[in-house]
Amino acid sequence: MSSNSIHIHGEVAPGFESVKALYEHNMRNLFEKQTQLCVYHKGEKVVDLWASVQEGDGFSADSLVNVFSSGKSLEAIAMAWLYGKGLLTYDARVIDYWPEFGANGKQALTIAELMRHEAGLATFGTSIPPEDLLPENLRQNRIGKIIEALPQKFRANQGSTREYHAVTRGWIVNEVFRRIDPAGRTIGEFLAQEISGPLEVDANIGVQAHDLPRVVDVSPLSVRFQILEGLKPRFLGRRMELNVVQTVVRLIRLLPGLRGGTTAGSPPPFVGMEKIAFFNDRSVRMGETPSANATCSARALARIAAMMSSRGKFGPTELISGAAWQAMHDAPDRKDMGFGTTTFTQGGVARFQAADQSFTEADHRFNGGREGFYGWMGLGGSLFQWHPEHDIGFGYVPTSLNVFDLFNERGKTYQAEVLRCVQRR
Repeated sequence: MSSNSIHIHGEVAPGFESVKALYEHNMRNLFEKQTQLCVYHKGEKVVDLWASVQEGDGFSADSLVNVFSSGKSLEAIAMAWLYGKGLLTYDARVIDYWPEFGANGKQALTIAELMRHEAGLATFGTSIPPEDLLPENLRQNRIGKIIEALPQKFRANQGSTREYHAVTRGWIVNEVFRRIDPAGRTIGEFLAQEISGPLEVDANIGVQAHDLPRVVDVSPLSVRFQILEGLKPRFLGRRMELNVVQTVVRLIRLLPGLRGGTTAGSPPPFVGMEKIAFFNDRSVRMGETPSANATCSARALARIAAMMSSRGKFGPTELISGAAWQAMHDAPDRKDMGFGTTTFTQGGVARFQAADQSFTEADHRFNGGREGFYGWMGLGGSLFQWHPEHDIGFGYVPTSLNVFDLFNERGKTYQAEVLRCVQRR
C-alpha cells in the first residue's frame, strides 16, 4: 500500500499542529486501515482527525467502531451516576442491592471490589448466547441467574485478588445497575438517555438497528502478519512499532504474572465465537456487553472524556454530580493484575501515574506518556481517557487491531504529544 493512498481529514487548533504531524506520520508508516483521533482541552475541541487507506469507503469522523474495553469507563460513569443520585455507595456489598448474588460464598463482595476487578468472577465458565444480552432478555434475568450461581475463583499463589475481568465485569455491573436504577434501565439505555443524548454524541452499548449501517468492522491483524512484519528492520519499512524480538521479550516477561489465572481453558464468552472478529456480528453489536462492545466514535469518547475532565460538567450542563465524580476517582488502590500492577479507583477507572522505584518495565510502558490520565483502553488500540489537571478529554479509535500492542502504546504517542502541546500553551 502506497503512503500516497492514505486520506487524512480534519483539523487541529493552533498549538496542536505537532499532533496532526504525528498522526499523519503514523498513518503513513504504521499498519492502519482507518482511525479517528479527537481531543478536547478546557471544553474546546482542539484535535479532530480521521483517516482511511481507501477513499470512498464511507469511513468518516461519525463512523461507529467497537472500542472493546474502553467501554469499561462508560459503565463506571453509569455507576457514578447512581452514586450521585444517592442510590449507591462503593463500600456497600453487592447483596445490598441484589440479595440473590450472595449465593455460593459471594455475600461479602463490595461494589468497589467489583469495580476494581477483584470479584473473583473473571470467567463464567460458559458461553453466552448473544441474544440473551438484548435489553428485553436481560430483564428476564437470563444473565443474572448465571451470575447468581457462580462461586468466586481467584488467581492461585499470586498474592493479589485482582484479575482482569475482560468481559464479565460489564455483565455483572449491568445486572447491579438495572436493579438499582429507578427506571430499571440497562447501562446501554442509561447511556443513551443520560449521557449520549444530552451531549449529542454517538456512544452506544447495544447498537440500535437503524445505526447498524454506520458501524465499521474491526480487523485483527493476524499473528503471522505481525511476526513477518516484525522481522523487517525499520529502514526497510516495518509497519509495526516493535520488531519481533522486542515483542517476544515483552510477552515472555508477562508470562509469570499470568500463571495461575482463572480464565485459562475457559470457553469463549459468546456461543459461536471462534475469533475476535465475531464481535462484528450483528447479534453481538445489538446486545449489551458493556466491558467489551461499546460502539462509539472518537468524537463521542473525547466529548464524554471532556465532561469527565471538567468534573462532571460540559459547559453549563452537569451530567455527573461533583460528589459522584469525586467518589468515582477516590481511593486509588495499586495491585498486581497479572500483566503488571494497576491502580484502580473505587469507581473502577485506572489512574495512570508517574514512575516510582517500584515500577517494573511493564509498569513504565503502561503509565509512561499518559501520566495524570484516568480511564481505560480497548483491545488492539482504542483509548478513552481524561486528564483532570490539564482538563483534557481524549478519544482514539482504530479499526485495525494490533493485539500485541498490549498497553495501547501507539495511541499513547498521541497522548504524550497532546500533553506537550497543552504544557506549551
